[in-house]
Amino acid sequence: MSGLASLPSAVRIVEVGPRDGLQNEKALIPTAQKIHFITMLAEAGLPVIEATSFVSPRAIPQLSDASAVMSGLERLPTTEFSVLVPNLKGMERALETGVRSIAVFTAASESFTRHNINASIAESLANFRPVVALARQESIRVRGYVSTVFGCPYEGPVALGQVLSVTQALVEMGINEISLGDTIGVATPNQVVDVVCLLLEKGNIPIERLAVHFHDTRGTALANVLMALQLGISTFDSSAGGLGGCPYAPGAAGNLATEDLLYMLHGMGISTGVNLEKVVAASGFITPLLDHPPTSKYYQAATCTQT
Repeated sequence: MSGLASLPSAVRIVEVGPRDGLQNEKALIPTAQKIHFITMLAEAGLPVIEATSFVSPRAIPQLSDASAVMSGLERLPTTEFSVLVPNLKGMERALETGVRSIAVFTAASESFTRHNINASIAESLANFRPVVALARQESIRVRGYVSTVFGCPYEGPVALGQVLSVTQALVEMGINEISLGDTIGVATPNQVVDVVCLLLEKGNIPIERLAVHFHDTRGTALANVLMALQLGISTFDSSAGGLGGCPYAPGAAGNLATEDLLYMLHGMGISTGVNLEKVVAASGFITPLLDHPPTSKYYQAATCTQT
C-alpha cells in the first residue's frame, strides 16, 4: 500500500484513563490503587498520562483525591503527568503538588458547555484565561480540550465555524496543544477530514498542535484514527482498557482503548515507544476494582488466550 509511506513514522499517545476514564466509573477507586495504576502505565512507556482532575470534589467525587494522587506519584523523566484544571482555584491546588503540565476544557456546542460546566463557551474561555496566564508565567505546558467537535448530545451536528472559532481562541490564548474531541462517538472519517482541513487551511493552525480524542460508541474510532494519520496528525488520546466515557454525554461509550490503538499502530509499523503487554497488565490491575470488564477488544482477546 503505497499511501502508507506518507504516514507518521512515530506517534505520541496521551493516556487519559486515570482521569477521563475513572471519572466516569461508578466505583470509587482507592488512592493507593490509582497511584499504582498510573505507575504501571508510566512503566509501560506512555509518554503522557493525564493523572487526575482538580475539579470540585462535589462535581466529580471519583477524583476528589487529586492532591493526594499527585503528591504520591513518583515523577519519572520519561513520563509527563498532566492534570485537568477548571479554573484558577483548581490551578492553585495543582501547583501546590508540583504539577508541570495542565489541561483546560471547553466545547464547540453551547448546550454541552452549559450542561458540563454551567457556563457558556465565552464564559468558559474567560474562566481559564487567568489559568493559562499563570501557567505561562510558571513555564507550565497547557493543553486545551474542545469537546463535541463532531456532534453534541443535545444539539446534534455542530457547525464547522463554531469548531474553528473556539479552536482559534485557544491558540490565540497561547495554549500549546488542542485536542479535538468526539465526545459521543459520532464521527466518521469524512468528518475528520472536514474538521482538520478547516483548522489547517482557514485557521492556519500547525498540524503539530492538533491531537484527536475519539470515543468508540459506534465502532468508528480506529477508522477515524487512520484518517487522522493520513492527514498528518501524530498525537492521539486513548484510555487503557477503553475506560470511561463522559458523565455529561448520555449514551457515550468508553474512550478508544489504548490497547486497540497500540495494536493497530504497531501492526502498521508506526512507533509509539509503548509496551502493549504492560498496558494490558495495567488494565488487568484496575479491572477487579470496577463493576465491568474493559471494553478493549485486544485486552479481551489477550486475556481469553491466557485462560
